[in-house]
This record gives sequence, C-alpha cells and structure tokens, in this order.
Amino acid sequence: MKSSLDDRIARATELAKIYPGSSSLLDFYRELASLQKLVFTELKSQSETDPRALARYFPVLIELVRRIGPTQLADASARITEELLEEHWQGTTEYDPTGRFLARVLLQPYAEYLASRGDIRVDTTHSTCPFCNARPVLAVLRGEGDGGKRSLLCSMCATEWLYRRVVCPSCGEENKDKLPIYIAAELDYVRVDACDSCQTYLKSVDLTKNGLAVPVVDEIATVALNIWAEEHGYSKLEPNLLGM
Repeated sequence: MKSSLDDRIARATELAKIYPGSSSLLDFYRELASLQKLVFTELKSQSETDPRALARYFPVLIELVRRIGPTQLADASARITEELLEEHWQGTTEYDPTGRFLARVLLQPYAEYLASRGDIRVDTTHSTCPFCNARPVLAVLRGEGDGGKRSLLCSMCATEWLYRRVVCPSCGEENKDKLPIYIAAELDYVRVDACDSCQTYLKSVDLTKNGLAVPVVDEIATVALNIWAEEHGYSKLEPNLLGM
C-alpha cells in the first residue's frame, strides 16, 4: 500500500531521532511534505486539475525555503514561475538542480492527485512510470509466497508498479554478476542495487525486514548509502526531492 503524506510526515519526524546525522535533511523534508499535503488536499477538495492553480502556493514555498532551506536555495526561490512548472511537467527543458527542486515540490502532489483519479496498470514491464512516464526514485521489496516481488516508485506521482527483481531499470541488464548489491550492516533493510553495465544505482527498501519503513522517507534518511555508491563510481538513476 502506498504511503500517505501523513505517513511520510510522521516517519520523517521519527527517523530524525533515529538518524541524527540526517536530521536536518529529514526536518527540511518534513516541512516540504507538510506543504505538499496542503497542496494535495486542496486540489482534491476542489477537483482542480489545472496546473496553473499551483501558482497560489508560490509565496508559501518561497517563505518556507527562505525560513529553513539552504542559503543558496533560498536566494534562488523567487525563480519559480508558472512557465517553469509547465516546462518541467512537460519535460521540455532540462533545469539545474535548483529549478528542478522548486518545480517538484509543487508538481509532486499535483501529479499524485492526478494519479489518484486514474485507473493505472501497474503490471507493466516498462522501467518508467505507467502514469506520468517519470523515472523511479527507488524500489520497494515485499514478500510474496516463498519469494518476493519488487515495485518501482515513481519520482513524480508516487505511483508504484511491478518490475522484475533481477534487471537494471536503467539499461535492462539481466546478468546478475553485473548487478551488485550493497547492504550496510546497520541499515540492513535498505540496499544499493547497482549496475556495472551502465554505472547507475537506485536504492531498494525491503519491507520484509522493516515493515515500519516509509520508503520515500527512509530512502532520504539513508544518505550514507548514496555516498558509498558514488564513491564506487555509480550515479543515481533519479535523484529524490532533495536532489540526492
């Protein structure tokens, strides 16, 4: 079952206490998720599907980033425009990380609301989201019979869809000898799934080992795994909301 924004906010609060080294990231994410909850709730209550409605949240986002965000990001926050949102949603322009962050804070709850209205086929072989065609930000492992199943989680609309376990979602590599896995003893329920063919990775959250995990939040909390992967020459398939 996909986590709600309330679940994500609560989990960020909890993990900030468990992982003090990631507490500043998790505190920032919690504030962003609270704004996203407001956006999602209001769009749903008004059955609003026009992306131009997101413009009314620009002042709230700018104030939030200036209050608790990094200085560089705060200085750039006034750059958010309707044009930036539209172009990022359509995928017509490649933005720098700052522009990507500003757009996605508001586009994610918008896309998640749109996805909640549709009937999405989740048993697909595609490596991109069956609803919005965005790339996955992480994988989720769940138990099933004597084995297990893997889902990919969309970086934009939070849709989950089934995907084969032993295959790289970036290049399609299927040779298990070229798909190394890294697990840290202290974080045994989150792992790095890497690919030696395309040198990319994404993290997988194993709910059979920690059923309390909220994948999108636990992925942010385990930034040490990102560092390990990048030190070993792998690039993340798709950054999370915070650009990691």
